[in-house]
Amino acid sequence: MNEPSRRLAILLSHPVQYYSPWFRWLKANTSLDFKVFYLWEAGVCETRDEQFDATFKWDVDLLSGYDHEFVPNVARDPGTHHFRGLDNPTLTGRLAAWKPGAILLFGYNSLSLQRAVWWAKRQGVPLLFRGDSHLLGRGQPGLVQRLLLKVFYRQFAAVTYVGTANQAYFRFLGVPASRLFFAPHSVDATRFSRDDGAAQGTARQIRTELGLVGKRVVLFAGKFSPAKQPIELLRAFHAVATDTDALVFVGAGELKNELTALAATRPDRCVRILPFANQSEMPSRYLLADIFALPSRGHYETWGLAVNEAMHLGVPCLISDLVGCQRDLITPGETGWVFPANDPASLAATLVQALRSSPEELRQLGAAALLRAASYTYEQTTAGLLSALASLA
Repeated sequence: MNEPSRRLAILLSHPVQYYSPWFRWLKANTSLDFKVFYLWEAGVCETRDEQFDATFKWDVDLLSGYDHEFVPNVARDPGTHHFRGLDNPTLTGRLAAWKPGAILLFGYNSLSLQRAVWWAKRQGVPLLFRGDSHLLGRGQPGLVQRLLLKVFYRQFAAVTYVGTANQAYFRFLGVPASRLFFAPHSVDATRFSRDDGAAQGTARQIRTELGLVGKRVVLFAGKFSPAKQPIELLRAFHAVATDTDALVFVGAGELKNELTALAATRPDRCVRILPFANQSEMPSRYLLADIFALPSRGHYETWGLAVNEAMHLGVPCLISDLVGCQRDLITPGETGWVFPANDPASLAATLVQALRSSPEELRQLGAAALLRAASYTYEQTTAGLLSALASLA
């Protein structure tokens, strides 16, 4: 790779389980001089997640292997759920002391990130942007919002996009093709491998304990929130499943009680609801499944990195057409199944198709899913970032 010598400051709200392994990979495999500036300590300290309805911290290493620092956040209500939730008055001073040659932002909708944009413009430091928004299921922004976003994105010398729907979003908002660089969403493939004997053993043990041996298992893993449609998935399963099928939910959230009550109305259907699983536990949960389901609707699911994780483990996926990664990762009949997000009848029909697939069809779909996911790697993501940096010259 042609690696620029420019010092890169990366601004991120908090340590994220999907990005920290990439930063470690960048440090170990490139000569890029970079430092991550975190604006909040969520993820590495006990933090309340309202959508999960739980307080937790991730149980994997998010901080070692790369240069970083936490910038004090003085917000009364810290978080990414409102504009003033990231309020770090010393950020620009710390950036000035580090003397970056470029700044990469992951998002923009906070006080501190806006401060950083205007500081960089005054100092003549070029800005890069990484986001994953799309227009699927939301239509075009209103005129005023569209104009504001177009003006905002003009501040960036380069923009990395994660996939097809995200690229279309940036093009719609006036970002020229010459400033767009493909840096796909990717996950740590070393953690999600079918060759992981320990995860395989744990999955077999859980299957036995839950009475799932010999059943065709559909897995939903994530927040039990309306946007992810777990209730709709359960209703579809109730309507079409046989005694050879099972549906497993892993997670937590506001719909847990409703989900539990609805599951109890059909004792003839095999439904299991497991608690929230931390990051180290997720490979074994995916390996429970013959099919992974992500039926999200609206623009909530900007990508769906759980799909990457499941596919790395050779699990084909059933997802809605409004999940951001669908056009890139899930080809119907090849790597999984796709249904219109707002059509419950179509969800049920697609679920039947998946459940009644032969073992050979599932094997072929899983192999193709693994092959597709294998091209969404840290190396490819890094190549896009380095190309974006090189364009600044």
